[in-house]
Amino acid sequence: MQKIPANELLAGLTLAEPVSIHAVVTDSRKVEPGCVFVCFPGERVDGHDFAAGAYRDGAAYIIANHPVEGVPADRIVIVPDSARAMIRMAANYRMLFSPKMIGVTGSVGKTTTKEFCYAVLSAFGTTLKTEGNQNNDIGVPNTLFRLDDATEYAVVEMGMDHAGEIERLSRCARPSAGIITMIGVSHLENLGTRENILKAKMEICTGLPDGAPLVLNADNDLLPAAQVPSRLRAVWFGIEAEDADVRATDITAGANGTVFRIVDREYGSFAASIPTVGLHTVYDALAAYAAATRMGLDAARCAAALANYQTTGMRQHIVEHGGVTFIEDCYNASPDSMRAALSVLKELPNPRKIALLGDMLELGTASEEGHRSTGAWAADAGVDQLIAYGPCSAAMAEAAKAHGVATVHCQTAAEVLQYLRQFVRPGDAVLAKASHAMGLEQLLQDFYRELPQG
Repeated sequence: MQKIPANELLAGLTLAEPVSIHAVVTDSRKVEPGCVFVCFPGERVDGHDFAAGAYRDGAAYIIANHPVEGVPADRIVIVPDSARAMIRMAANYRMLFSPKMIGVTGSVGKTTTKEFCYAVLSAFGTTLKTEGNQNNDIGVPNTLFRLDDATEYAVVEMGMDHAGEIERLSRCARPSAGIITMIGVSHLENLGTRENILKAKMEICTGLPDGAPLVLNADNDLLPAAQVPSRLRAVWFGIEAEDADVRATDITAGANGTVFRIVDREYGSFAASIPTVGLHTVYDALAAYAAATRMGLDAARCAAALANYQTTGMRQHIVEHGGVTFIEDCYNASPDSMRAALSVLKELPNPRKIALLGDMLELGTASEEGHRSTGAWAADAGVDQLIAYGPCSAAMAEAAKAHGVATVHCQTAAEVLQYLRQFVRPGDAVLAKASHAMGLEQLLQDFYRELPQG
């Protein structure tokens, strides 16, 4: 974070002195002289308990929800909502800079699309990106606080659980272009219908300037019906939709990646290669290409730069342990992303394919149908053995068995490990995917330690 006067950073929150601020922190362990410390009340830890210590350690201002003993009244800013205060400060800080920025949202594929955007933008200059899953009311401000005068481009991922959240994030970040990857069933528990999810994702429009490109998936069943504001420029990408502005054709997938041709109505045709497998990643690459080119970047260089994509975390991360190919996709899960991950497993050349699939959370009333559909998709993907994990996955297991897939249903991690030991052998491909709360990441690490090394 570059230095900014406190009266500019805290504008709209309090009348502050023009002292220099060079950090905004929410972790008391990162407090340093000249920072703003933001207190968040939590279920296990309340940031207000550390406010006095943060002040003693040199914090110039404390953002809190109530007065705190040991913090002078002229150094504490009382706000009703700490997250809203973070967004206000980030919006104030964002005003100092003018990078070309892409905002990314959607039910599935946000992080992969963000990483493709980063690969493309980085080919043109110094680029900032959202790190990890920092895509909420705290994460987006933390990303924006990393902007500085050297930042030429940026890509910011925006997530949400409820209506109104994307609007706040978009108004804060003020991206130059927006992407909506697709409308699926994630967060049905809170939003009720896919139509409400569409409305929530379309809130990204509120932060886009007049004339900005809004990049949308033409093959998604709901997005073509979206009411795009006339002040924005809709740019459609797809594979099936022949009238899309940007299409992928001649797609050929192999174990090490996918090659295809980008057919762009505005700029022509380009060969493209990405180090990922699965049609869903072709869509993500198209979205990144479409956004970057419509911001004015050279189309041929954008297409070539897609090859620089690098996976992050446990999202379609293909690794080998003990002669077994593992697709680590343990960060999150929805029916749409399950189907996509199974398509990746299907493409691998391994003779035997095993799927370890766990519960998908936050699906609300769509949970049973989503899990049953996943069981059927496992059959379509040629899965030889399904290990279904968790109470919700009972429906998945039942559907998979009905479609002829050899299936076991596990309630505990110990059971999963038992069946992995029993079924997995060198030469196999194993897909591991579930909502993050299911803990597949740690379960895999435990299993890896049992496999031959080297």
